[in-house]
Amino acid sequence: MRNLAIMQPTYMPWIGYFALMDSVDNFVILDSVQFSRRSWQQRNKIKTHSGPIWLTIPVINKGKRDQLIREVKIDYSRKFPKNHIDILIQSYQKSPFFSEYADDIIKVIEHNKPSLSSLTIDLILHIRGLLNINTPITYSSEMSLRGVKDEMLAYICNELEANEYISPIGAKKYLDNSNFFSELNIAIKYFEYNHPYYNQTNGQFEPYMSIVDLLFNNGKESLSILRKGLKS
Repeated sequence: MRNLAIMQPTYMPWIGYFALMDSVDNFVILDSVQFSRRSWQQRNKIKTHSGPIWLTIPVINKGKRDQLIREVKIDYSRKFPKNHIDILIQSYQKSPFFSEYADDIIKVIEHNKPSLSSLTIDLILHIRGLLNINTPITYSSEMSLRGVKDEMLAYICNELEANEYISPIGAKKYLDNSNFFSELNIAIKYFEYNHPYYNQTNGQFEPYMSIVDLLFNNGKESLSILRKGLKS
């Protein structure tokens, strides 16, 4: 059975994003749907000395209410990326594996990519490589899409010849009422993930941080740690 997952590009995603990517035969980056302001698409959490904080990429949205994710431009007038890089250094420079991974991650952030998705996708691909995840990546913007929501997801699966769709559990409510997958003989399976504990600096353990928190603290053990959250 060939399966796939479909996820929007997000900023330095949490570890479950990469656990899902690692668990499927094909991972589709959904970069051709509407941008949602102040969502995971442009922000994520890291752990600082004073606790978790949001890092949010500033974007240009005045007069652009209905932008697609791939159309959103970064607002470089607001001291991005310097602010994010400074916070990452202050928060993680004493972490065991910061020096091993930080330079290349920082280079991606400071590359002055014009669009939000070009930056977030480059970071996702770079971190995928650091984790040694080999799952092929497909982009929805390079496909002929049909419909919206569940219909679109079903036809992405169909076009890529997948007969099983692995969905985040949050979509269960509306997918359970969908007929599009059954009409195409595509099974739906929900991705259930128990967040694993791992070694973490800056005080008491905080789950659901960006993947960089795991990498900076655990290095090459990161992939085996994130796999521990998978339910068999």
